[in-house]
Amino acid sequence: MYLMRLAEPADIAAVRALVLARSAWLEERQMPSWRASADDVAGQAENTDGSMWLLTHEGSGKVVGCTTVQRETPPWGWTEQELAEPADYLYTTITDPAERAQRPGTFIALWAVDRAARSGRAWVRRGCMFPGLVRYYETQGFRLIHQVQRTHHLVYLMAREAEQLSSVTAAVRTQAPGLPLSPPAAASPKPSPEA
Repeated sequence: MYLMRLAEPADIAAVRALVLARSAWLEERQMPSWRASADDVAGQAENTDGSMWLLTHEGSGKVVGCTTVQRETPPWGWTEQELAEPADYLYTTITDPAERAQRPGTFIALWAVDRAARSGRAWVRRGCMFPGLVRYYETQGFRLIHQVQRTHHLVYLMAREAEQLSSVTAAVRTQAPGLPLSPPAAASPKPSPEA
């Protein structure tokens, strides 16, 4: 079973190691990596705004993924009507390539969809710069909404409606300050992207 919890300053080294492991995996495949941003991404664990979340193995506490959840959609690329809708925005989602077979990125994405619904949000949004990531996020139920030219990059903006997903709450518990640990449920071996 996985546990999703807020990052803390003590997690900086683990997040940095996660970023470097993913960077090595990407570089072996001649893909752009996070290496130059490893310290910046790891530094997000220090923020006290509660925006960086870690996916960990509940028993060992090993960090197998991270994401940052912003309560506001970045203003560029979205319509005024879309910006007025309550949405969570995911960015800096990185997972341990050694855990790839367990699909931690899908657990994180679907956890965010479920969490958004339970907190009264209408959407989960995210952006990326690579068509391969668009196809991957589409397997998680996200749809391509806009393509926006940003300086030297074409950015793909995606969204999925928030909805409660019992398959996710069965496999990922959430721990947040001031709230009790979500109750355990029967573990589900793999998340269903269309739960």
